[in-house]
Amino acid sequence: MTSSDVGGLVLTCFIGVVLVAIAIVLLRGKGGFLIAGYNTMPPKEQAKYDEKALCRFVGKILLPVGLLSPAVAVGGIFHIGWLPKAYFAGITALALFAVVYANTGGRFRKK
Repeated sequence: MTSSDVGGLVLTCFIGVVLVAIAIVLLRGKGGFLIAGYNTMPPKEQAKYDEKALCRFVGKILLPVGLLSPAVAVGGIFHIGWLPKAYFAGITALALFAVVYANTGGRFRKK
């Protein structure tokens, strides 16, 4: 393991920890200002949405992204070529699911 391998692993672990910390804040129903799109809406428009439910949903999406982010470096260090590919495929699938789920059915609108 070279020093650049260690540096890459440390960096991806740091990014993972930051993402998990943000996910924990969101899972508690706080941190709506961290959600792109929601935070740029005018307050009158934001009032139409259940901020707590939206935060929890985004936190549930972000948590596996943060927990699995070191997989990219681990795959590179140990020459496991499928690991980073699986990570990116999973993240892409998760992102597509999140976009479709959040934008259909009015799930996060206040009733």
